[in-house]
Amino acid sequence: MEFNEKYVLTIDCGTQSIRGLVFNQYGELVLKIKKEIEPYFSLQPGWTEQDPDLYFNTMCDIIKVLRDENDEIYDQIAGMTVTTQRDCCIVVDKEGKPLRPAILWMDQREASKKSFKLPYKVATSAVGMHEVSRKVGAHCKAHWLKEHEKETWDKTHKYLMLSAYLNFRLTGKYIDSIASTIGHIPFNYKKFQWESDLGLKRQIFQIEREKLYDIVEPGTIIGEVSKEVAEISGLKEGLPIIASASDKGCETLGAGCVNDETVSISMGSLATIQTTSKKYYELNKFIPPFPAAIPNTYNPELQIYRGYWMITWFKKEFARKEMEESKKTGILPEVLLNKYLNQIPPGSDGLILQPYWGSPLKLPEARGSIIGFSDYHTRIHIYRAIIEGIAYGLFEGMKSIERHSGVKIKRVMLSGGSSQSDAICQITADVFNKPVYRVQTYETSGLGAAIICFVGLGVYKDYDEAVKSMVHVKDYFMPIRENVEIYYDIYHRVYKNIYRRMRPLYQELKEIYKARGKL
Repeated sequence: MEFNEKYVLTIDCGTQSIRGLVFNQYGELVLKIKKEIEPYFSLQPGWTEQDPDLYFNTMCDIIKVLRDENDEIYDQIAGMTVTTQRDCCIVVDKEGKPLRPAILWMDQREASKKSFKLPYKVATSAVGMHEVSRKVGAHCKAHWLKEHEKETWDKTHKYLMLSAYLNFRLTGKYIDSIASTIGHIPFNYKKFQWESDLGLKRQIFQIEREKLYDIVEPGTIIGEVSKEVAEISGLKEGLPIIASASDKGCETLGAGCVNDETVSISMGSLATIQTTSKKYYELNKFIPPFPAAIPNTYNPELQIYRGYWMITWFKKEFARKEMEESKKTGILPEVLLNKYLNQIPPGSDGLILQPYWGSPLKLPEARGSIIGFSDYHTRIHIYRAIIEGIAYGLFEGMKSIERHSGVKIKRVMLSGGSSQSDAICQITADVFNKPVYRVQTYETSGLGAAIICFVGLGVYKDYDEAVKSMVHVKDYFMPIRENVEIYYDIYHRVYKNIYRRMRPLYQELKEIYKARGKL
């Protein structure tokens, strides 16, 4: 590739915004356009849906702005890739037109639990996973469509993830990256392929093979922009489209987490901690690691379902003062709140939060809890306790990764909106008792996708070379000994015992409200 062809375009399609990001081959973010979108609409409680064309049309609007703002750089873009939120399903007819709104990852509707054939029922029952398997299957959006919108399902030609849908709109092909194929679908995560007809996942997720799409390794050129798509989108005709990875997988790569000695924390609405491993292992039994952005590797991951969304919850319920000040000054309310974090000592004066605002899969009765209140606690104590509680939960994830991998974690990489706060980064370093790093941009999902794009275009021979050239540590936070000591005591003596002690009470609450038709 010539020197003047050193740019790639990544589209990062999240839940609340879509970003167009242009990177050069040294990892520098040279152009950025961000557009907020309505996260979802809800026709019924617990439903989260969105118009599929909102994503494509917003992407096109962003591309046109990028083109108009700096046509010199835009004209040198050599390739494009798309990274999106996971487990978002779109069903299309034979012409590729959506048959209904997209159903998003946080949607809570459930289908009836499907029966398994006898051999699978016996096998899953023998290891105590039959009901869990059926519950996971009940969350499969295809099952709900079959049960409640049979006419729509009968017309369905392809069942697509959001990334596969955008790839189709760009290339005319039903194709996606293995590393984007993450959701309630019959995919064999160990073998990186669609499950065989006799495989267990075919029982859990009963989707006909012909309704699924083709999958390829990350970095594969999957097509080119046609003249028709160029006119609609503002892209150059003939521009190569490269298969990427999911947003979380790209974040992990963009943060420079390429082996078992490093963990990547995504400080987003869904908080996650994951690593990159050549070894297949399950942090929770029968819950597979996801395919990573680097081919033939895995991202073992643990999630805190509501994660840093809890900051949004806190803003709504307790931070009206900061919300009003934000309107007047233009400073984000999170920035205003984060200034107060250091006014509260580590441990929040004995206030401890367990962040189960969304129940983990294997702890279905779990609820969020805050313990240790006294008359001197303030709303800022609650805010710091939220940050610390999420950090404790993610720390549990790191310890699980170490146990299963047999490798000691040496460093922690941070990504996502909350990683912009020095105070939150320092709290994380102190809870983990590990050095914490931020790279040159918090747009690590876009950076990871750009790395894949440059490898796919042949600018770099492999991912190691690309990461060394494109990922640069900008800031680091070392653990403070006295803070580490108090967090160690709180975690080991109190936090890790909260769920076990509270579980009987959670179960009683569940029974009380279930009897009243509320759960």
